[in-house]
Amino acid sequence: MASRSRIRTAAAALLAAGALAGCGIPALGGEGGDDGGGPVPTGAKAECPRVDPPGGDDRTRQLRGMWIATVAGIDWPKDTADPAAEQRTQFTRLLDTAAAMNMNAVFVQIRPNSDAFYPSPYEPWSQWITGTQGRDPGYDVLAFMIKEAHARNLEFHAWFNPYRVSRQDDLKKLSPKSPARQHPDWVRKYGTGLWYDPGLPQVRDLATRAVMDVVGKYDIDAVHFDDYFYPYPEGGEFPDQATYKAHGRGMDKGDWRRKNVDTLVESLSGRIHDAKPWVRFGISPFGVWRNKSTDPEGSATRALQSYDDIYADTRTWIRKGWVDYVTPQLYWPIGDPRADYAELARWWADQVKGTDVQLTIGQGAYRVGKDAAWKDPAELSKHLTLNARHPKIRGDVFFSASDVAADRRGFAARLREDHYARPAVPPVPAGRGGKAPPPVQDTAATPAPGGDGAKGAQAGAGVKGVKVTWRASEGAASYAVYRVDGKRPGCAPVDPKRLIADVRGGGIVDPAAKPGRTYTYYVTALDRLHHQSAPGRGATVTTPQG
Repeated sequence: MASRSRIRTAAAALLAAGALAGCGIPALGGEGGDDGGGPVPTGAKAECPRVDPPGGDDRTRQLRGMWIATVAGIDWPKDTADPAAEQRTQFTRLLDTAAAMNMNAVFVQIRPNSDAFYPSPYEPWSQWITGTQGRDPGYDVLAFMIKEAHARNLEFHAWFNPYRVSRQDDLKKLSPKSPARQHPDWVRKYGTGLWYDPGLPQVRDLATRAVMDVVGKYDIDAVHFDDYFYPYPEGGEFPDQATYKAHGRGMDKGDWRRKNVDTLVESLSGRIHDAKPWVRFGISPFGVWRNKSTDPEGSATRALQSYDDIYADTRTWIRKGWVDYVTPQLYWPIGDPRADYAELARWWADQVKGTDVQLTIGQGAYRVGKDAAWKDPAELSKHLTLNARHPKIRGDVFFSASDVAADRRGFAARLREDHYARPAVPPVPAGRGGKAPPPVQDTAATPAPGGDGAKGAQAGAGVKGVKVTWRASEGAASYAVYRVDGKRPGCAPVDPKRLIADVRGGGIVDPAAKPGRTYTYYVTALDRLHHQSAPGRGATVTTPQG
């Protein structure tokens, strides 16, 4: 048996090369085979009517993602002076990193500073694309990003910042088309930057219009907010005294500020779901709601409190069902004396009990190797091991993409080896509709000649393996492919742990199939919310001797 160090070295090489998901399994193009006269229609007789879908909502289902931050070139584009073609290549490399890690979602920042990575009727093009706010990059950046993410079967969570205007404090440096320039009375200088005042109804309306413009025009999977609501304290009070006087109506100022944020979250949730019920709304808050020393319902921590310091009452959002998922940023190690990861993972798992809100954890990949507390490259792997104690934790999102790609001290390769060796189907979100497509038909498995469509780190010119194809299903967004050793019955239950790929398109090439071995492949169909069909009839193949 190979040593753990050798396995980790192989995982690191795979990650560095940007191989596709499923250990280098390439998806074939198209919408499925056409020999059957088009997709399998809803209501068609199943090939295996007595076989159930694999596993239901079992623990093999996980959301695995990473944030791609665009502000200040944190992840992409690294250099605004690069030609558009080079920027696009850089972005697809990040997506290939996500695929190589067997992730299934990306969270991409598209409105970082009251600006846009798409042609917006309300706000100028972002400075973080071309270096100049308002300059047209010559293509629809968001449309490109969504297309490339979906081609790799990665969910696209469109990340908006509702209140941030600029990292610098001079309004005159903004584009004349910026709403902040046109309505300076909406803007407050605080710290080193500019912020919209969350207490103004006009600000709430602008954020809503920006979000709903994208929801209406683009095929996104979710709207995503991070932890920035009222700004983090930087000395002195946020200058909203006049707004409070005009709109406070005698409320306690802290309660009034929280109500301002609550109103945006609640109203936006309703607007998104009314427009497109399948589009989710999720928020990634600061990891501490309140400390137990302040509130007996809080966590046993000694840290900044999002409820009191940035006026984000995440606990209420969960209880009211205003969000479909919550991804608290738990950027502390296990055993931290101020904020122990283990304590916070338990606390957040308790908060979603009895609700339909999915819990995923924000992991601080950027912290690995940065100080003594994070010198252990296995720290994040230990976090995921600990998460398994809490069934309510349904996955993890890593900040950020550049750190995952850099694989400092081998932390990402370790994660892949320990936890992400196989792909995963995301959990089904509650209350967003959808249904399983009809099962696929006509699954076929044949030996693949060398180089048959295979690309990626493990797919050289002489690669051989098994080509698996199927007849597509009506309403399917992706297809899960399972491989079992040996000859198995055509109609049989499928073990979710045998998943080797979850892809869009009409088939795969499995280069990991070994010469002279017999395998049986089963395929299921999934809708865009991951409701899964039963498998079609399995296909058995014996590969030629090498």
